[in-house]
Amino acid sequence: MFTGLLLVDKPAGITSHDVVDRIRRVAGMRRIGHTGTLDPAATGLLVLCLGKATRLSEHLTGLDKTYEGAMRLGLTTDSHDLDGEILTQSPIPSLDMAAIQSVCDRFSGEIEQVPPMVSAVKVGGERLYRKARKGEEVDRPPRCITVHEFRVLAYDPPDVSLRVRCSSGTYVRTLCHDVGVALGCGAALASLRRTAVGRYSVDQAIAVNAFLGPDMVKDRLIPMDDALDLPTVYVRNSSQSLIAEGSSLGISDLRDPCPVREGWVQLKNARGKLLALGVAQATLVGARIHPKRVFI
Repeated sequence: MFTGLLLVDKPAGITSHDVVDRIRRVAGMRRIGHTGTLDPAATGLLVLCLGKATRLSEHLTGLDKTYEGAMRLGLTTDSHDLDGEILTQSPIPSLDMAAIQSVCDRFSGEIEQVPPMVSAVKVGGERLYRKARKGEEVDRPPRCITVHEFRVLAYDPPDVSLRVRCSSGTYVRTLCHDVGVALGCGAALASLRRTAVGRYSVDQAIAVNAFLGPDMVKDRLIPMDDALDLPTVYVRNSSQSLIAEGSSLGISDLRDPCPVREGWVQLKNARGKLLALGVAQATLVGARIHPKRVFI
């Protein structure tokens, strides 16, 4: 069984689950998951977790994402992209890149976003897209998101080329819809490619169809030891048994002081092997670390 992260470039026309299924067949194992879906029409980076690395997924799904794509002006759809049913069509006013950028800037920073009806968000215990298929429209509570960058790259009417860097859970198609409303002509996402997840780039990934056998999966794996950017704590050899037992660690169990007072940390041995993920808690005599995800 393989253990680690696998960077895959998803093509358009298939689901993220389809990608996972293909890698499961190629690798000959079931324990594989992804760390954030892409819509079927979208392309780009999927970060997969294999084997024990599936226990790292919660620390990867929340990473910032970077996208490049196109927004088409002059229409709105029920899904906020071109896969949906067209609701309105309007003439496009005279615009240039600066005018469009000024509106995009309104949707940068920390904002609230109402997810589209055609989405996997649950309301009342049911996914919104299931309600949408039944013709239902329900109130959706807004969610706080952060848009670090919302950059207009080019304008070739009716399409606007964009780059968006944002927090996890952001709907780029809804950003496009909201910009279209502000412009007065409507807009929908025309294409989308995810180019980065945290520090991982699509340039490091290969196409899902290029994985032809288990050896290729093995060769492309990123070890668990190098997978996360959490603060690292190095544990004395004599204290590793405490981790295996799930017992907490004090300053005498560490080779160096804990770099943070509170929060998640990686526990590693002197050679850099990941032993566990733990949570540091401040005390009067320094941080005490409680192992939460043990890998030994």
